[in-house]
Amino acid sequence: MEQRVLGRTGRDVSVVGLGTWQLGADWGDVAESDALAVLDAAVEAGVTFFDTADVYGDGRSEQLIGRYLRERPGTEVFVATKMGRRADQIPDNYVLGNFRAWNDRSRRNLGVERLDLVQLHCPPTSVYSSDEVFDALDTLVAEERIAAYGVSVETCEEALAAIARPGTASVQIILNPFRLKPLDEVLPAAAEAGVGIIARVPLASGLLSGRYTEDTVFAADDHRTYNRHGEAFDQGETFSGVDFATGVSAAAEFAGIVGPERTPAAAALRWIVQQPGVTSVIPGARSAAQARANAEAAGADPLPPQTLAAVRDLYDRRIRAGVHHRW
Repeated sequence: MEQRVLGRTGRDVSVVGLGTWQLGADWGDVAESDALAVLDAAVEAGVTFFDTADVYGDGRSEQLIGRYLRERPGTEVFVATKMGRRADQIPDNYVLGNFRAWNDRSRRNLGVERLDLVQLHCPPTSVYSSDEVFDALDTLVAEERIAAYGVSVETCEEALAAIARPGTASVQIILNPFRLKPLDEVLPAAAEAGVGIIARVPLASGLLSGRYTEDTVFAADDHRTYNRHGEAFDQGETFSGVDFATGVSAAAEFAGIVGPERTPAAAALRWIVQQPGVTSVIPGARSAAQARANAEAAGADPLPPQTLAAVRDLYDRRIRAGVHHRW
């Protein structure tokens, strides 16, 4: 598995990591044994980067990762977590005292003294312009509660504001063939500043797997049911903000573009890995087989220039008008 330096952390991580939202909640039930099997399969396939958050299953995802690593001493995995979504989303909550409490909880969940990376979890936009917030994050580093900090953002403008902060180690942002706006400014700015880019929602909540039809029904506790129009959190987190019917149709066209030699999911992951400035992509997995298949994209042959051009054309024709101006 190719390793890339995660920005200002100075640490190497696998170019394909593992997102663990689905192991906590909001994607339907995942049994603990299945969750541990996913973690195990990912590591066996060369993954050295797990991404989680304190809010995934109210800490369940962190706890599962902590258990997994305790039971396998010597396993080298970089764990990034997030904080901020367990409180009301108002800027006044983004203060040092809360940061310390949230970090202490994550450290207990993960069973570590110092967190590898803590990311602000899509906070209110005004947080990115607060010197006090970033001073507080610097204090956490000085106190050795965390080794580094980054941000998880909704918009390109938020990403650019965070990149301009000298202590920001990484930016996590939605990037996939249905969300191309970060290519314009965010990835070049991050590369110039030495900030890592973590690409999330790489399959547009499964749309780019090509497995769904307009008649597909998701579980009631799956965000693809209850947040389709942004009812619970930012709409862009579900299907990358793409209208479901449009996304299903565009995904079928994407599958035709990449051809039968690859699965659409593998092609989408390979597309992200090829983008200059990307450090790691973090697909989720609900089974060991999925985790292994995702990891294989790291070593796949690059997509040829004509395929990359066709993906851009598909985005411009079918997707851009609905999402480009929003995020």
